[in-house]
Amino acid sequence: MKKTSLTMALAAATLLLAACGKNEAPAPAPAPAPAAQAPAPAPTPAPEPAAQAPAAAPATAENTVGKSVFGKTCAMCHAAGVAGAPKPGDKADWAPRIAQGKDTLYKHAIEGFTGSKGMMPARGGAASLSDDEVKAAVDFMADQSM
Repeated sequence: MKKTSLTMALAAATLLLAACGKNEAPAPAPAPAPAAQAPAPAPTPAPEPAAQAPAAAPATAENTVGKSVFGKTCAMCHAAGVAGAPKPGDKADWAPRIAQGKDTLYKHAIEGFTGSKGMMPARGGAASLSDDEVKAAVDFMADQSM
């Protein structure tokens, strides 16, 4: 028992002294010798650019808002054609709808619509969607079906 107490006392004293010692950061490791490299050539100045035409916009910009809304809300019915919902990319099913004009498609998607093939709930059943989000989703689906 005395031996254990003595060992514990020595350990505590050692820790106490070590904790009260100088706080010196360890010496930094010497930097490795740089590998032999050929000196980099001096950069050459870029020639003066000629007047450039403005960059052309991509042929079709990706409709990320419409794609996101479609994935979160519209796909539940439109991906499988539930209740007569036209599937994106089904040109035969979308053609008569697109022929009515985007304003009609927007109105039906925002306000809801019941037709011969089924019904479209207002805002796809997601009342929190803004008109612009619904329109973006309509554009996303219609653009895939033209």
